[in-house]
Amino acid sequence: MDPVERLLAERACERLIVEFLHRLDLGNPSTVAELFTSDGVWEWPHGDRFVKGREELRSYFGSRPDDRLSRRMCSNVLVTVESATVASAVSYFATYRVDGYSGGMLPPRLPANVGHYEDTFRCVDGVWLLASRSTYLPFGGPTERIGPSGRNAGG
Repeated sequence: MDPVERLLAERACERLIVEFLHRLDLGNPSTVAELFTSDGVWEWPHGDRFVKGREELRSYFGSRPDDRLSRRMCSNVLVTVESATVASAVSYFATYRVDGYSGGMLPPRLPANVGHYEDTFRCVDGVWLLASRSTYLPFGGPTERIGPSGRNAGG
């Protein structure tokens, strides 16, 4: 690959990483499935979750609670282009998330999860897509449920 083709492939893969987060946090979560190949996979190797194919991905991501508020921060994105049609990446993330959200600004919280993604990409008919995403969580916990005041629903 020439340097410009490599740069364009890297940028397309970086954009997929960011688009994934935006769709989960600010858009319609079920549309995350469109960013994957038809046989795409999302998994947590140590979290007992394995979702394969666009329909299963659409159902899985579309099932998140309507009252969930989340924001994901992503950094340290390192894309490696292996060929004109295959690439991989590692990126770090922190997820801020609560359930029971009904609007307004909430007091600051610690992230619910901090980890990294390991992605593989495939270029299909000139379009880069996620072939697989593995999620690794060295730091994680349950999603907090808040009450109307923005406080923990348990107290």
